[in-house]
Amino acid sequence: MRQSYFYLKLEMHELPMGYKNEKRRIRVLLPKNYGKEKNRHYPVVYMHDGQNVFYSSEAYSGYSWKVIPAIKRNPDLPKMIVVGIDNGEQDRINEYTPWKITESPLPEDIELGGRGAEFAEFIMTVVKPFIDQHYRTKSDKYHTAMIGSSLGGNISAFMGIEYKDQIGGLGIFSLANWITSKAFDHYISRETLDPEQRVYIQVGTQEGDDADRQLMYGNMKQAYIDCSLKYYKQLIMGEIPVDNIHLNVFADEEHNEEAWSSHLPECFRFLSEKWS
Repeated sequence: MRQSYFYLKLEMHELPMGYKNEKRRIRVLLPKNYGKEKNRHYPVVYMHDGQNVFYSSEAYSGYSWKVIPAIKRNPDLPKMIVVGIDNGEQDRINEYTPWKITESPLPEDIELGGRGAEFAEFIMTVVKPFIDQHYRTKSDKYHTAMIGSSLGGNISAFMGIEYKDQIGGLGIFSLANWITSKAFDHYISRETLDPEQRVYIQVGTQEGDDADRQLMYGNMKQAYIDCSLKYYKQLIMGEIPVDNIHLNVFADEEHNEEAWSSHLPECFRFLSEKWS
């Protein structure tokens, strides 16, 4: 447990992952005066890649989402609980990908992906119940949101469909659905979407990095743009109203936390627009 900016409290827990026989760190950022407002309950935002959420010193890129400064510097934002869920490091790509990766230049003897459904189940049957039991949350779907970037955006998009009865808001940054595009397209085309769900989507025009080159053919920058535009279209075809979707394509922005963090307050505002 530690204090941040003198009024936001960050608490840490280690929760069991039954299917992996290990524990995963989650951290819970509590809003100002949480300890004093004993009768108040709060919306919850879950964020993937928890190592990159709060502190730049431990972030993979050396630059975090800067959630704490974002909340501090934008006092108009509604009070919320933010839960950062650590990724599995070397197992990240497997946990954030619900299907086996088959559309890539990887050698045939290398298998990646396919554990996303198990990871999603861990969040919804272990993490969320723990948060709702131990903190004063508004646990209904309307006050539950999930944010992720890149592969974290992939698993968020999947969970937004798979658990649409429990997740009312999605923040999808730099969606990397090109990695399993056929499987996702087939999946979303067969599912009924929730017209009340709110989805924030953003992508830059200079996305992609060296790691992506090992996993895809073609123009990486265009692939990221295409993924976000196609996802936007799929949501509309799934009868989610245009007013419930916020799409941004940002010129010259790259694939990193510095770009994503700069738009986090806008994402928070959009997802919280209907919060009571």
